[in-house]
Amino acid sequence: LNHKGFNVYSFDWRGQGLSSRMLANRHKGFIDDYNVYLNDLDLFVTKIVKPESIHPLIIIAHSMGGHIALRFMHDHPDVADMAVLTSPMIDIFGATLSRGFVKFITRIAMKIGFSHSYTIGSRDDMDERFKGNDLTSDPVRFEDAKKAIKINPNLALGGATYGWLSATLKSTDILTQPGFAAKIRTPILMVIAGNDKIVSIKAQKKICTMLPNCKLKEISGARHEIFKETDAVRSIFWREFNRFTHAE
Repeated sequence: LNHKGFNVYSFDWRGQGLSSRMLANRHKGFIDDYNVYLNDLDLFVTKIVKPESIHPLIIIAHSMGGHIALRFMHDHPDVADMAVLTSPMIDIFGATLSRGFVKFITRIAMKIGFSHSYTIGSRDDMDERFKGNDLTSDPVRFEDAKKAIKINPNLALGGATYGWLSATLKSTDILTQPGFAAKIRTPILMVIAGNDKIVSIKAQKKICTMLPNCKLKEISGARHEIFKETDAVRSIFWREFNRFTHAE
């Protein structure tokens, strides 16, 4: 992005990376309300980005960040000139999971005080081997996160808690409610991974049809982490990015 002439402003979401973690066990993925994310993003844009930025101001967001970006652009329609979203988390469920059943289990877990507890299958060490992973088909870039964590263990993040899952379910309900997407008029390029097993491809395609100014590009065979994918996948992304943003 710097080579293309862009200034880049970036931060780690609260509870991730080197931002403050929400629980004593810093491995646990937790948030109690997505308004915390939205307020943090608003503060970051207002205090850090806008005083220095020049147009066009482009939001680039991935996965959960794409979800938050859409809600942010709904609430702040005049901030961004355009947005590029990769594998946005519109819904976390594919065809194999019953959303209603998960919401039922999550409600029970929250009522009995398990908001800080890991969801079933989650743990501190969510380390994966390259073979069979759902993130990238590039073996070299797959190791990037492991190398970074080895240098700075504070970057490590484990699985999700019921608190995070509950907040996410509530926020996806807001994002997908009738008429919500129609009010997001910012031009959006949505690049989705054709082999995404992390977030719902169907939900991404559906919301793009509801957004007034959304261009969709599906990259066949790509896994969830498009920026960490093979050069072949990334070249498709950058080609679409250049066309959309008129970058050289």
